[in-house]
Amino acid sequence: MSVYRKKTVGAALAAVLLVGGATACENGKKEDSGKAAGAGAGATASPSAPAAKGAAEASPVALLEGTKKKSEEITSLRYAMVGEAAGQKVTGEVSMRLKPSVAMAMTMDSPEKPGEKVGIRLIDGAMYLGSDGKWLKFDLKTLAPEQAKELDALGSAQQGQNPGDAAAGLSTAKDLKTVGEETVDGQKTTHLAGTVTIDELRAASAASTPEAKERREKSVKSLEDEGIKSLTMDIWIDEVGQAKQVRTRAAGSSGPMDMTIKFLDINKPVEITAPPAEQVIDLAEMVKDSGEGAA
Repeated sequence: MSVYRKKTVGAALAAVLLVGGATACENGKKEDSGKAAGAGAGATASPSAPAAKGAAEASPVALLEGTKKKSEEITSLRYAMVGEAAGQKVTGEVSMRLKPSVAMAMTMDSPEKPGEKVGIRLIDGAMYLGSDGKWLKFDLKTLAPEQAKELDALGSAQQGQNPGDAAAGLSTAKDLKTVGEETVDGQKTTHLAGTVTIDELRAASAASTPEAKERREKSVKSLEDEGIKSLTMDIWIDEVGQAKQVRTRAAGSSGPMDMTIKFLDINKPVEITAPPAEQVIDLAEMVKDSGEGAA
């Protein structure tokens, strides 16, 4: 694989794993919260704008519990992400299908070639990386164990983008508070914030369902691998109880993380397919033909 492709995959994995881990089971400290809304690709903080009456009067925990329950109904979603993770600037958009089977399509700015877009698709146990009609296929069933583990973690982290997981984690924050009523992309929201440590995240994941527990434990592990000990998070909940935006910040061994996820669509049809066969180079077949071995 070329150095360019390695760096691109690395940036994508770092962003998705860190953001997935954070939104799957995290909380955040209120820190420069007025700036947080602006980080969300066009979000505008309007403290004077009235939020929905029910949301304004509900306690922070009640709001998060409502969001968690609402999110159990999510089968697909689309979101934009912007920020920095593991020393890489990240800007991209993701379409995600959660049920009946997990599939993901991401388009992100290339970390190596300004102005160029890189596509990543995860479907049927394989990941595709490419642009301009050329794709490289990484098959989880045939790759070396360590490579397969990384790509499996990518899928697990993306499942953690369900905003209900973020709400569940944030509800355990000891300093959970309502920051105010703000407008994000023209929608009235209630802005909440709190603080959490990795140990608290691990303890919170133990109380989850078996499926959520496994997903959240993988997410916590990915954060630990980056040397992250605590997280800060802000969440904006709209009038119908859905998370509109989540911002995550942390300090890790690979550099600071400051990522904002903005949910664009929820439960709207998402079609994710593998790239056309004639545009795909199968890495496993390439390695097999060259006789170099999976490593």
